[in-house]
Amino acid sequence: MSEDQSQSHLPNNADEQIAVLRSQLAKNTECGTTHYNLAVALMGKQEYAEAEKVLHEAVDCSPSLAEAYVLLGGICLQKKDLEGCYRFNQRATKARAGFAEGYANMGFVLLQLVDGKDAKQDEEKVDKAIKNLRKAIIHNQKFVQAYTTLGTAYFMKGLFAESIKANLEALSVEQQFPIAHNNLAVGYLELGEYEKAIVHCDAAVKLGFEVAPALLDELAPHRKA
Repeated sequence: MSEDQSQSHLPNNADEQIAVLRSQLAKNTECGTTHYNLAVALMGKQEYAEAEKVLHEAVDCSPSLAEAYVLLGGICLQKKDLEGCYRFNQRATKARAGFAEGYANMGFVLLQLVDGKDAKQDEEKVDKAIKNLRKAIIHNQKFVQAYTTLGTAYFMKGLFAESIKANLEALSVEQQFPIAHNNLAVGYLELGEYEKAIVHCDAAVKLGFEVAPALLDELAPHRKA
């Protein structure tokens, strides 16, 4: 049964939707997609413990259901379990070749694991993050968040030109993506290109992004009267 089929006649009310999905599972306990849809509905009600249980049942029934591993990773992230989040996204990429979201999430987690305690280990994490984020973009060239996270990884390595290029790629996909504008403001500031930094900073603010006060302060002297 496809995901579209399993969701095609579901009611809008979350409780009714959950009841319908549980009824479907009572008739077919081996449908991984129905388990997955039930977990999504449960997460919508913030019933994360039950959703986690159902997601494990989903992958038991359908080991190739990469989206379920990503959701399990998301639950780990809520628990501040970064290693668990990484492992589940790694399983997602193994479950489905070329699964861009899994690679992007691994890249994101690796950057969160940089803690400043061991410079060599931190550098290895950033390099590994870049590798995964590049894979995400290869498999989905419209993955705007992957571009901005890649830009952050390059910035952490001091590769400001590469960081700017990645964030410009993000804007080529979605011109109104505020994080990319903010990142570009920071990148151009590092290169001393203040006019460009101001343009992108103002764009981020206009789009509702909460720009760091320190960035606004640094750019203030360079604004034309």
